[in-house]
Amino acid sequence: MAHEFWPLAIFLFTLFLLLGSGVWIGLALLGVAFVGMELFTTRPVGDAMMTTIWRSSSSWSLTALPLFIWMGEILYRTRLSEDMFRGLSPWMARLPGGLLHTNVVGCTVFAAVSGSSAATLTTVGKMSIPELLRRNYPEHMVIGTLAGAATLGLMIPPSLTLIVYGVTINESITKLFIAGILPGLVLAIFFMGYIALYSRFSKTYRPSAEPAMSLGQKLANSRFLIPVLLLILLVIGSMYLGFATATEAASFGVLGAMALAGFQRSLTWTSLKESLMGATRTSAMIALILAGASFLSLSMGFTGLPRALAEWIGSLGLSRFELLMALLVFYIVIGCFLDGISSVVLTIAVVEPMIRQAGIDIIWFGIFIVVVVEMAQITPPIGFNLFVLQGMTRHEMNFIARAAFPMFLIMVVMVFVLIAFPELATWLPANMRQTPG
Repeated sequence: MAHEFWPLAIFLFTLFLLLGSGVWIGLALLGVAFVGMELFTTRPVGDAMMTTIWRSSSSWSLTALPLFIWMGEILYRTRLSEDMFRGLSPWMARLPGGLLHTNVVGCTVFAAVSGSSAATLTTVGKMSIPELLRRNYPEHMVIGTLAGAATLGLMIPPSLTLIVYGVTINESITKLFIAGILPGLVLAIFFMGYIALYSRFSKTYRPSAEPAMSLGQKLANSRFLIPVLLLILLVIGSMYLGFATATEAASFGVLGAMALAGFQRSLTWTSLKESLMGATRTSAMIALILAGASFLSLSMGFTGLPRALAEWIGSLGLSRFELLMALLVFYIVIGCFLDGISSVVLTIAVVEPMIRQAGIDIIWFGIFIVVVVEMAQITPPIGFNLFVLQGMTRHEMNFIARAAFPMFLIMVVMVFVLIAFPELATWLPANMRQTPG
C-alpha cells in the first residue's frame, strides 16, 4: 500500500515549495497539478488544464459568488454599522454583559447580508470597538468577542465558503445556505452565553452604566434595523420559500443593497466604482483558487490517490466519530497555514470519498467543515481575522490571539454539538420548499 502514497509526498513537497516562495495560492495549486500530470499521466497537460479550468469557471452555481461579494462591498460603504449599533444597543444594554452583545448580534446580522468574515469584522468593528472602549468594557473581551463573532460570516448565509464547498462537491448551494442558519444562530448564542458568564464572575468587569430608556425610546431606535432586516428576509426568505435560487437571491441582494445605500445617501459613483473593484478583486482571487483546485483534483484523480487514501482510512476501521475527530485535528492544523476557502478546495478531493464511504451526510459535513474553518480565522500564524484586528487596534498578534482563544474553544464545543445533534444542520434543508429552476 505504501507505494500508492508516494505521489502524495511529491504533491506536498511541490505545494510547500511554491507556497514558501510566495506564489499566489491559486497559481501554486495549478503548479502542483501540472507537476502531477507530467509525472503520472500521459495525457496532454495543456488540454487537460484548459478543459478543467473552463468547466470549473463556467459553473452556473458560481455566479452567486461575485454577486454576494458585491452586495457585501456595497453595504460595507454604507452607514450600516452605525445604524445597527443605534438600533441594537438599547436592547443589549440590560443583558448580562451589556453592550458586548452588540458585537455578537451585530456580526450575526451583518453576516446574513455579507457572506464574508473579514467584511463582517471590519464593518461591525469600526463602530463597536471605539464605542465599547469608551464605555470602559475590557479591551480583551471587546477584541476577542469581535474576532469570534465575525467568523459567523462564514456560516450564516450567504456564506462564500459554503458556495465554494457546494461548487467543489457539486451540491445544492441553496440547501447548504439553509443548513447554516440554525448552527450559526446556536453558535451566536454560545458566544453570548460566554459573555454573560464572564460578566457574572469577573471581578474586573466594570463598564459604564447606560442611561435607562423607555420601551417607546427602544422601539424608536429599532427603526434603524428595519432596512437591513428587510434585506435579510429578501435574500434568505426567497431561498427558503422556494421563490429563488441562490444566484437569483444574490441578484435581489445586490438590488436591495443599492436601495439601502441610496436610502442612506451613501451611494455615489465613487463608492459604486470602489465596490465593483473590490468585488472583482475578491471574486478573481477565489476563482483562481477554484480553478487551481479543480485541476489539482483531476491530477490527483489520475494518480488514484484519493481512492487509495479512502481505502486506507476504511481499512483502519475508524468509526464515524473517530473519522470526524481526525478530520477536526487535520483542518485545525491546516487552517494554521491556509485561509478557509483554500483549505476547503485543496483537501475536498481527498476528503470527499472518505466521508461518502463513511455514510456522512454531505450537507451536514459542509456545516461541520465551515465550523472548523471558522477556527482557522482566529488561529495564528495565518488567522485572517487576527490580521484585520491587528490593523484596526495596533495590538500585538499575541494579545489578539489570546483574547480570541475562548472563542476558539467555543467553536470546538460547537463541533461536538453538531455531531450530537446533526438535525441542527439537516432539518431545515429537508423541510424547505423546492426552488424552481
